[in-house]
Amino acid sequence: MNWPSHGSNPKYLFEALDLPIPKRLIDFSANINPLGPPPELEARWMDIFNRITDYPDPDASELKKYISEIEQVDPQTILIGNGGADLISLVSRMLSGKNVLIIHPTFSEYEKNCSINECKIHYHQLDAPGWELDVKALRNKLDGIDALFLCNPNNPTGVQYQSEAIMELLKASKEAECLFILDEAFYDMLSNYQPIIPFVEEFRNLIIIRSMTKMFAIPGLRLGYMIAHPEVIRRIGGYQTHWSVNVPALAAGEICLQNRSFMVETRNYIIEERHKLFTFFSNERYVHSPSEVNFYLLKDTDTEDQLSLLRYLLTHGIVPRHTFNFPGLDGRWLRFGIKQSSENDRLIEVLKQWRKHHL
Repeated sequence: MNWPSHGSNPKYLFEALDLPIPKRLIDFSANINPLGPPPELEARWMDIFNRITDYPDPDASELKKYISEIEQVDPQTILIGNGGADLISLVSRMLSGKNVLIIHPTFSEYEKNCSINECKIHYHQLDAPGWELDVKALRNKLDGIDALFLCNPNNPTGVQYQSEAIMELLKASKEAECLFILDEAFYDMLSNYQPIIPFVEEFRNLIIIRSMTKMFAIPGLRLGYMIAHPEVIRRIGGYQTHWSVNVPALAAGEICLQNRSFMVETRNYIIEERHKLFTFFSNERYVHSPSEVNFYLLKDTDTEDQLSLLRYLLTHGIVPRHTFNFPGLDGRWLRFGIKQSSENDRLIEVLKQWRKHHL
């Protein structure tokens, strides 16, 4: 079956399953901020519009300045990109023909881009239900590996790996002369984030990738950034197309980063809604991943591949993210983003109906 490779755009999922699209849909397959963009962005939207007759700053100097002040790093350690996926693509071009180790389950763009660039791809599979990071096992796989991809907090499980394990793996990668590419697309959704950026100067093999589309709900604009040693940034930046990040995206990034209270509000909201959902799942014999962010994996313990549950949800206007193209998950789970409270309540209602009909 031709499964869609990402969340959002639910019409492709309905087409794959040959199902009619209900009039009312709630898309749980995209894991962006349920509160939407910061209100300041809408308030200043006309100001942004008035700037679209200008070419973008190819160096994104103002946005770099904001990020460098927040993260306390030199602007030369920052590269702004057209979303996290764009930055992954640039890294993969640099790794053309190299040996790459990918830790699964994870974001599909790592493998897709490395394959395009004819990398030799190796895998390490984490196991349910905790998907713990076994550093000892990973260390034994680093011989001959040029780059390691790790997503933390993990997409699709929502699991946060502890900083001690990250640092141990980072040190092992340095000893093996292996790049450590750490995708932190959802770091700002964590209430107890443990920063790794302070180690960029010490570890020249460390590349941190972040998305700004998740927290600030601007996936249509495309914006992200990378932090690494200046030499690494210069090398990767050499693959970047001139003016690849547009004026509205750069302006939106500057506005969004100024609203720190919005991020706190988001995290508090997610904690509350996640607790409500997870309490229901536990009471109704649904199993969920130990997520600490704004999305989670879910499965009904009474069915193996979740395809029947997926069809049921879709016919009732609930659109989850399938996991048939996540190695190690293979359709045995569904991924859901945390949405508005009323939408989460609707999911609970439909899952109650499913349970009644499948006792």
